[in-house]
Amino acid sequence: MSEPWAPGGETAHVDHFAAENLPPKAAWPRIDFTGLPDLAAFPDRINCATELLDKMARRHPHRAALHGADFTWSYGELLDKANRIANILVGELGVRPGNRVMLRSGNNPMYAACWFAVMKVGAVAVATMPLLRARELTYMADFARVRVALCDARLAEEMEATRQGAAELRDVVYFHAEAEDGLEARMASQSNQYDNIDTAADDVCIIAFTSGTTGQPKGCMHFHRDVMAVCETSSKQIVKPRADDIFAGTPPLAFTFGLGGLILFPLQVGASSLLLESYTPDGLIAAVNRHRITVLFTAPTMYRVLTPLVRETPVPSLRLCISAGEMLPKPTWDDWHAATGLRISDGIGATEMLHTFIAGADDVIRPGATGKAIPGFEATVLDDDGNEAAPGSVGRLAVRGPTGCRYMNNPERQAAYVRDGWNLTGDAYIRDEDGYFWYQARTDDMIISAGYNISGPEIESVLLEHPAVAECAVIGAPDPQRGQIVKAVVVLRDPGRAGQALVEELQAHVKATIAPYKYPRAVTFTDDLPRTQTGKVQRFVLRQREAGG
Repeated sequence: MSEPWAPGGETAHVDHFAAENLPPKAAWPRIDFTGLPDLAAFPDRINCATELLDKMARRHPHRAALHGADFTWSYGELLDKANRIANILVGELGVRPGNRVMLRSGNNPMYAACWFAVMKVGAVAVATMPLLRARELTYMADFARVRVALCDARLAEEMEATRQGAAELRDVVYFHAEAEDGLEARMASQSNQYDNIDTAADDVCIIAFTSGTTGQPKGCMHFHRDVMAVCETSSKQIVKPRADDIFAGTPPLAFTFGLGGLILFPLQVGASSLLLESYTPDGLIAAVNRHRITVLFTAPTMYRVLTPLVRETPVPSLRLCISAGEMLPKPTWDDWHAATGLRISDGIGATEMLHTFIAGADDVIRPGATGKAIPGFEATVLDDDGNEAAPGSVGRLAVRGPTGCRYMNNPERQAAYVRDGWNLTGDAYIRDEDGYFWYQARTDDMIISAGYNISGPEIESVLLEHPAVAECAVIGAPDPQRGQIVKAVVVLRDPGRAGQALVEELQAHVKATIAPYKYPRAVTFTDDLPRTQTGKVQRFVLRQREAGG
């Protein structure tokens, strides 16, 4: 076994908060860059904005980079805007290398320009989904000690509530705004030249929050070299992008799946990407055909919805369809293939790993299986004793390679996720004799609904704030369209209140408190919850009842 990659060079950060909140090296997974020659050749100093934007903009300034609904930015234009924002961050907002900058927006080119600006100045991007509420944003801002935020003006209400509640957040600049202090107005007076900070390859550049079974989101810390590593693995080995490709998809850019598939992967090769802020299934098909999209990133749920539509409205420009975020059932794969002739490339990734590490591509695709370990990664299935399970046996999925889990200031969760150098993703898998991995179930209480990871305990804590609720348990219930839906089993203080009116009241309460997509689509009332002898709620009993077991 080769030695782990060892970084060199001193940090460019003057704010050492990120490094100080990394887990100790002994708690890291094994990081190995020897799986591919291009990984092993990474230098000690990398700024991912230089590699992905500046170099391509110098070579091909007029080539299309990003498409909005009715406009296109070239690589030169994207660089111009990112440089102007970088000058604002440094000159007007006092951002220094290592500071955290919160980003809040839907999928649009200005979000991408802001993200690259944060990379350029050596700061750390804390990306947040547009559906999150002030309660969730405040927790993230406080945990990451965020002082500056760049936000779409259309999301100002929750952002302003966050500014009022967060301990250190002071400066919020809005874009898509006509105000004199808006980002666009400030950009007009800034230079379009900026010398990127010479960051170390292992300087933190991303804190990506992901929900866990504890109910509190966990901050996953990734380096500039990690950003480049997923371009060499998930992208080059599976997507195999071409300069004439046009990418599109549905995952938010605040998800690392969306960041990779819609920004990192196309820009590394000089391709372009259509960024959709909102869409319907019919609208997505229309956009694919209008922009002649060649590579589509979305979740199995969307492929199921699109399949009957593409029978009536073909999508001849597509050459590659990528799926992740939840299990891709074989019937969904078969139906899409029958309707389009295209083979969906399935995969599994994790925010902790930054992007995918098992996938299928070309002749490696086996419908129903997630795929094989992507070159550069090593994956296996472990039994309860931590030993490699025999082929055909169910066990815990374990992976290691050039990226890995580093939770910010969370030693308990770090110890649970990383064991003996392996990243344990929380998924139960079978590996067959041919090295294909077959998904079985989640090994924790995470609910995966339409590609979103949803924490049951987080929803329980919100429901328990409602005066009518005495106890509750939240589980994932099987659903043919979404894979799973969130289901709440509720014990009421006054059982006489049970009824549809209260169901809708509880659903509205959750929607108003946390991101609306997390609300329980099913609510049932019960006299009591199943418990262990020590009083712990047995959610697995509820799941078995739901599955008819």
